[in-house]
Amino acid sequence: MKNIKIKTLLGALVMAMVLGSCDDILEEEPRSIYTPEYFKTENGVLGGVTSMYAHLRYIYGNGYYYNACLTGTDEVTYGSSGDGNFKDMDLSGVGQLTGTSSRSDVLWNTVYSNINTASGIIENAVAVPTITNAIIAEARFFRAFDYFLLVQTFGGVPLDLGSGELMFNSNTTKASVRNTVPEVYTRAVFPDLLTAVNDLPDVGRVTGGATKTVARLYLAKAYLTYAWWLENPNNIPTYPETSRVDPDGHDAQWYFQQAYDVATAGIDSPGSFGLQPTYYDVNLAQNDRNNEILLYADHTESSEFFNGGSLTYGTGASPDNFSVWMMTSNYTLIRSSADTQQANLISSVQREAEQHLGRPWSCMAPTIGVITNTFADKTNDSRYDGTFTTVYRGNWNKGGITNPFLYNANNEQVVPGDAILTFLDDEPSSSIDYSNSVYKSNIGAGVLPGRADYVISPQGINRLRYPGLWKLGTYRTDNNGGLGQPNAGNTRPFNIAKFSELYLIAAEAAVKGAATQGGRSARDLVNVLRERAGKWRFDNNGNVTKIQDNSAAMAAATPAAVNIDFILAERSREFYGEGYRWYDLVRTQKWTEYASTYVIGGMTATSVTPQTFQRTITPNLYLRPIPQSQLDRMDGSAVGYQNPGYN
Repeated sequence: MKNIKIKTLLGALVMAMVLGSCDDILEEEPRSIYTPEYFKTENGVLGGVTSMYAHLRYIYGNGYYYNACLTGTDEVTYGSSGDGNFKDMDLSGVGQLTGTSSRSDVLWNTVYSNINTASGIIENAVAVPTITNAIIAEARFFRAFDYFLLVQTFGGVPLDLGSGELMFNSNTTKASVRNTVPEVYTRAVFPDLLTAVNDLPDVGRVTGGATKTVARLYLAKAYLTYAWWLENPNNIPTYPETSRVDPDGHDAQWYFQQAYDVATAGIDSPGSFGLQPTYYDVNLAQNDRNNEILLYADHTESSEFFNGGSLTYGTGASPDNFSVWMMTSNYTLIRSSADTQQANLISSVQREAEQHLGRPWSCMAPTIGVITNTFADKTNDSRYDGTFTTVYRGNWNKGGITNPFLYNANNEQVVPGDAILTFLDDEPSSSIDYSNSVYKSNIGAGVLPGRADYVISPQGINRLRYPGLWKLGTYRTDNNGGLGQPNAGNTRPFNIAKFSELYLIAAEAAVKGAATQGGRSARDLVNVLRERAGKWRFDNNGNVTKIQDNSAAMAAATPAAVNIDFILAERSREFYGEGYRWYDLVRTQKWTEYASTYVIGGMTATSVTPQTFQRTITPNLYLRPIPQSQLDRMDGSAVGYQNPGYN
């Protein structure tokens, strides 16, 4: 096996990292390069492990990688401000996905330095008497984590970075050979995760640290993904070309069973983890780092150094968490009037560092199908209300505007805190007047008789105006009654892995034929989350307490025979907008079926008529292209290196 030259291959910058507010934190001095000798010291090992948590911030929270995980699926298309970064990923004829334009390059250009660091620790840390197997297992977890991301995204990737397979490399080179998909799974992903499951503790060494439970989640998910790859129901090509035969002699069904067994073991032995009582609680900013979150890329508003980015202005680059900006529509265009003539228009919903609002870049947008189909039940199921911002409330007083009230739709008075614009849950019984001939919302929103708020129905959603993504929204505690710092990167953690996914992994494996335990059928497992989704304690968009238990109705609505389509629908309801969808559709080979058409309105405020758009999703697109920047750094071994269809 030859070796590979990757940007920053020689080592990762050890970012000082806070993983919570407890006494046990990860904190190291920056270091530009690692050597084997450094990894034979306690400080070297701990510094290297710290850098692994820090590297998550260069992937998760990066808005362009976030785009690569969602745009072009049934969940997301490009928004009105989306440039080529987003249109190329949409595959709808407005751009072209190439090795230069694909934003999966964020992943490729980040993880290899971390993989190399992990290999350095794994090779050398055994020489340090104060370093435990549990600490080395953190390195094994992250090496497997990165390789699992790579193999899902690009197909087979190099296991030899220059010094031998899975060996630490300290010399750059311009040559590389890609391993096959089975080699990556059976030589790297599975062995490292099995060791991590065995050696990691039930409770993390530090707040937010790797645990046995998160290792089980990724092992189960890797088994599940590899089982689908072996089965290959729709004959999707792989690269480098290889037979779909497991080198360890197991078939797809064996791996589906392993996925089920490992996932249910994680449910049965959760350590310090579990489900939050309501879906609203899972993503409520004041409840960040709760016990449902197994892994996150952390940030803080208390220190720019520990945050890894400015606390006052974000530039839209890693390590800032700026992903949610991409799917926040420009609500700041909304206008209300200081007079009944609708002549003195005022910005009534201003940019604020608050979970419903934040910085609006409008580069990505939900499709209408998400609103009408995925989240069809908005009465029993709390997940729509716990995912989106559908009501935009007046906050002009926080921006220094002293008017005690303004005139809004139908010349009705509104005061700060009132609804200014509402995205309706369903189509109204009476027709909405979208003319804006009298009441000038400035974003083409309409009016209904007797309502002071402007309204937009699901069919009126377009690329400019759509519900925002509340679950990932900006939140600060230092606004001091004002608008705060909405232009800074999000100082909330970006959630990467959730305990709830164990139920859906096990359910999917059961649907694919895994033998189940009593009371743990696919339907049983799915209903654990559906029943939780039926429990309300707060109406997020109504901004009122709501104590309601619809769990029985949610369970009763679950089909007697759960299939893969229902599992995928549940995954979208549970994890919408969190970066799962492209991987889910590629794993199950449903991407073409689900996303070849989608419906949304046009680019401007006056676009109120839904349009159907076509995507061309060919089999080769199930692998992302190797970044052109990588090929440019290589010698003759770059020939044939690129995934087919991107040359």
